[in-house]
Amino acid sequence: MIILDGKKAAEALYKEIEGSINPKRPPSIAMVLVGENAPSITYVTMKQKAAARLGIQSQVIRLAKDISEEALCEEIKALNLGPIHGILVQMPLPSHINAARVMETIAPSKDVDGLHPYNAGLLALGEEGGFTPCTPLGIKYLIDFYKIPTLGRHIVIIGRSILVGRPLATLLSQKTFGGEATVTLAHSQTVHLEELCLSADILIPAIGSPLFIKESMVKQGTVVIDVGITNINHRLIGDVDFENVQKKCYAISSVPGGVGPMTIASLLSNTVKASLKNP
Repeated sequence: MIILDGKKAAEALYKEIEGSINPKRPPSIAMVLVGENAPSITYVTMKQKAAARLGIQSQVIRLAKDISEEALCEEIKALNLGPIHGILVQMPLPSHINAARVMETIAPSKDVDGLHPYNAGLLALGEEGGFTPCTPLGIKYLIDFYKIPTLGRHIVIIGRSILVGRPLATLLSQKTFGGEATVTLAHSQTVHLEELCLSADILIPAIGSPLFIKESMVKQGTVVIDVGITNINHRLIGDVDFENVQKKCYAISSVPGGVGPMTIASLLSNTVKASLKNP
């Protein structure tokens, strides 16, 4: 049984990224943080540390949680016109702000999170030149790093969010290396979900429901990539009952240490790409 080590795969990606960085004009990213959400602050700090080790310049734009949607969009418009290469708005945003409108305000060429409709459209069309959302991109890197075959395989993704499920389904079904899969996009309300999971060659839960995937839902020899993450009593818990499910897997990722490091590495990869698009 193989443990899909996101830290190891991320290190390999960092080595690739370093070769693309011009130290005379290093890539740069602005991370917009609204409010004092503790997990968001932690994630932004982790992204800053990872950027620093690669020589990528980063700055955090801290804004009050009661900022208006209009004022937030104006902050982003100013970043669009500035010298910064990439812009990330840390989610979640306060409930009074329309996240979709905020994403649409970011210049597509600086949208390193890959959530602007223009970039989503390029991904859906299978066109190059856009940005892919970081978690789906990181999952694909992880699959490629461990040489897990996807051609013709049945991949079941549980979770239909625009951050993970939908773009990941598109990415893994494309006619590219690491794609060519038959993908089923399910969710927590899918009828006969357990039977569907048992048909998966690769199972990717991303619903944020701790220990949702039980041993009985996984067939022998399955690859399981756990995207879900929930903080319970200061302990990070995935969507998969890891201890019991791992016994039936060909390969499995853990939480933490699996998809998380790949998401950050993919963000920095997108930032380097943005620096080449916005010299």
